[in-house]
Amino acid sequence: MTRAGGDDTVTRPGVESRRMPEPDLDEAAWRERLESFRREKGAFLVDDPASPLADVDDAPTRLNWFPLDLEYRILARYQPVQDPETVTLESTTGPARKYERVATFGFTISGDHHVLTGYRYEGQESIFVPFTDETNGAETPEVGRYLDVDVGDAEIGDDVALEFNLAQLPFAAYSDEYASTKPPEENHVEAPIRAGERLPER
Repeated sequence: MTRAGGDDTVTRPGVESRRMPEPDLDEAAWRERLESFRREKGAFLVDDPASPLADVDDAPTRLNWFPLDLEYRILARYQPVQDPETVTLESTTGPARKYERVATFGFTISGDHHVLTGYRYEGQESIFVPFTDETNGAETPEVGRYLDVDVGDAEIGDDVALEFNLAQLPFAAYSDEYASTKPPEENHVEAPIRAGERLPER
């Protein structure tokens, strides 16, 4: 059983990030929205008979998340690619997958500037951002994690939010029975991103 690439997605010391200038942000509503997403994902993957993990041996008994932290709702400069190109990204198993390289997101964290590349596959509206960081192999899986970024009507040079609190594990992190897209080397953040989903509890 394999799963195709992107379709298996959906101030702390030492962290210096640029948050969205959102003076009207309702933090309580933000927390409830993200907590609701986490509850719904956990209920589906762990308890629903239709879950893709329902027949997986040693499937997690619950999902594991870092605490919500507004410092990881990070302001990023959006640069859409004027002429998107088709690229291939390696998979954890099986053949590489084709995506369109559609954007880059530049941001600052831990005092350093980083750039992540975003991709789309056929039929996808949001931008798929697979990434690795300094938590991989200990607190998060070696294979990395995924972000889905909704840029709405943002234009070149606009600021959009990278919501690392919703960073998710690829299905390959739950079970070797799945194939998941591997983040490209260029999408490594040389800082620990202690936000989003962690290694699962079993």
